[in-house]
Amino acid sequence: MQVSPITLGTSFLGNPPTPDGAPAPAADELASALLGGPYAAVDTSNNYAQGRSETVLGRELRANGLGRGRSVITKVDADPETGALDRDRVWRSFEESTARLGLSRLPVLHLHDPYTVTADEALAPGGAVQGLRELREQGLVAAIGIAAGPLSLMTRYVRSGAFDALLTHNRYTLVDRSAEPLIAEATERGMGVFNAAPFGGGLLAGRTTRYAYRDSPPDLLAWIERARLTCQAHGVDLPVAALHFSLRNPLVHSTVVGVNASRRIADLERMRTTSVPEALWTALAELGTPPSTIDD
Repeated sequence: MQVSPITLGTSFLGNPPTPDGAPAPAADELASALLGGPYAAVDTSNNYAQGRSETVLGRELRANGLGRGRSVITKVDADPETGALDRDRVWRSFEESTARLGLSRLPVLHLHDPYTVTADEALAPGGAVQGLRELREQGLVAAIGIAAGPLSLMTRYVRSGAFDALLTHNRYTLVDRSAEPLIAEATERGMGVFNAAPFGGGLLAGRTTRYAYRDSPPDLLAWIERARLTCQAHGVDLPVAALHFSLRNPLVHSTVVGVNASRRIADLERMRTTSVPEALWTALAELGTPPSTIDD
């Protein structure tokens, strides 16, 4: 897999749409910045912005091509109307994505949020995993991954031995370390590891008081304030520490960060190259276990 320390996420790309439902022209500027920036990989999905994310990326790829050493990673999603997520839906999702992107082959294709089927159904003959394996066997994708949230579900898929890559989100951050065993197990199985949402949906970036799409209780907000002051005492902003928490783990091959504006890419590179003193990690550990909002 061709990845860099940061993979740029595109769940925002293509929103808001124009009145006729098409991606706004301003999205093209962001797509250009994403595909031409300092990072090797861009992450999207069949259902991001109802397909507009892939459409905008495809417009840029058709106009300027995919640079050497760069890749676009996408995901198969359940049928948006019926919820179907079987072998045939995986093929249709793949065909929809590659048509939008203008690509015939993908380096990584994730099974995304498989919540409309059970893991047993997905792994059974005729299930979603059969479709992914067929795509890999035919050389249409180089690697297949599982991308979702709940740890019990993710562990089931990782232990199936069917996948080459793992994408976990919101469960390996300064606030929540619960994905550590899952990441370790994936590594033991030789899987690539993507860790998404190092800012927990914005809480650790100072943009919201919610963590992982949920309201934060007072004790979590109090912990965040103590962490902010601890970082400040070591000459580091809290968002920088949050990003480096993921970057410094040798088991994480790439940290996926969603980007909604071109200027954010330069901000990320500045944060990535900021030096973080080792003493900060000891000081943060002394704050105790953060009271995460996630209990799965």
